[in-house]
Amino acid sequence: MLRGMRAQRILNGIVVLGAALVFAPALGWSHPPSQDNNDVKHDLKAAGHDTEHAAKDAGHDVKNGTTKAAHATEHGTKQAAHATTRETEKAAHATERDTKEAAHATEHETKKAAHATEKGTRDAAHATTHGTKKAWNKTKSTAKGAAHGAEEGAKKTD
Repeated sequence: MLRGMRAQRILNGIVVLGAALVFAPALGWSHPPSQDNNDVKHDLKAAGHDTEHAAKDAGHDVKNGTTKAAHATEHGTKQAAHATTRETEKAAHATERDTKEAAHATEHETKKAAHATEKGTRDAAHATTHGTKKAWNKTKSTAKGAAHGAEEGAKKTD
């Protein structure tokens, strides 16, 4: 940035100098042809060389700035790509681990539910069997009692 500012000042100075040299004859500051003519030619050549050097410096500064910016962009892009890769891999591993944990927990809870269902079904079957036997016994006892009562009743009417 400093070189760019320096080159800009040099270019501004050259523009002012060039404008002064261009307008000098129009303003009456020109000299009659003499020895001074050689000095003017020499000054113009020197000004041309200075302009050339300033333009080269400005060009080099632009090239260097552009190169640095390109390298910085490349470096930043590579860092971002590597960071993205690392974070994606971390997320993938975490997802894999969490999925395995969830599958294990689901399997465990499913087995617990299956055992509970099996036990509940066994208990219900046992209770049904017990209730059926109890009802059968009551029905049998009631039927025997009714038959016995009917026999007794038939005997009394005779």
